[in-house]
Amino acid sequence: MSHQNEQRRNFVKKSALLGLAGMAMPHLGFSANEAQLEKENISYVLERPKVIFFDVNETLLDLNAMRESVGNALGKRNDLLSLWFTTMLQYSLVDTVARQYHDFGIVGVATLQMVASNNKIKLTKEQATEAILKPLRSLPAHPEVRSSLENLKKAGYKIVSFTNSSNLGVKTQFENSGLIDLFEERLSVEDIGKFKPHSDAYDWAARKMGVQPQECLLVAAHGWDIAGALWANWRAAFISRPGAQLYPLAPTPEFNESNLKLIADKLIALT
Repeated sequence: MSHQNEQRRNFVKKSALLGLAGMAMPHLGFSANEAQLEKENISYVLERPKVIFFDVNETLLDLNAMRESVGNALGKRNDLLSLWFTTMLQYSLVDTVARQYHDFGIVGVATLQMVASNNKIKLTKEQATEAILKPLRSLPAHPEVRSSLENLKKAGYKIVSFTNSSNLGVKTQFENSGLIDLFEERLSVEDIGKFKPHSDAYDWAARKMGVQPQECLLVAAHGWDIAGALWANWRAAFISRPGAQLYPLAPTPEFNESNLKLIADKLIALT
């Protein structure tokens, strides 16, 4: 059994998710050994995580306004939006593996210019900046987000944001979206200089909150973020926003729902 699976088994061993009794271990991404234990009628239940970490963009905040702005900057080539986002993620990781760091928004501006140039679209740095940063700072929350976060806090959870965006950027986003009062901490990879999904970023966030990796749960709408958290021995909950997919080669998260309310309800039900 791998070290990762053994760690995950330790936190799963003593806990139970109400309403999900009998959940098969392979669904949680465990090895065949744990599946055999399931067949032997050894019951497993889920405990509450000590800290719930939330990704921000798309997970909590609706990116539609920025998609429209970026699409317009690309000559209404909305078919290029996914290419731009994946290119932005690619070059944020180029920064990380090369031991460099630039603000995520600046990486977004640079990669938007790259995508535009490759498609023979004229786009200045100033135009790219205007297309990204202004709408990014004023994104609204998804409709169910505030009430779900409030319910998690009432249920006694410690909730923390954890984002690739800058400290100033996420502070401005939360002020403009009305979520600023709901988080005990706001963590940005700016303070470590390594973007998620590098494992060091998750390790740093856990240390920052004074908890062990297996006591952390990440809520995110990005398959790459969920994969990174699970490989760092965190737990995870995936919000399957439209167009979002889990990475098939990564372990399977415990929760996979279409919105935050459904995930919050299951987390609140944990003992």
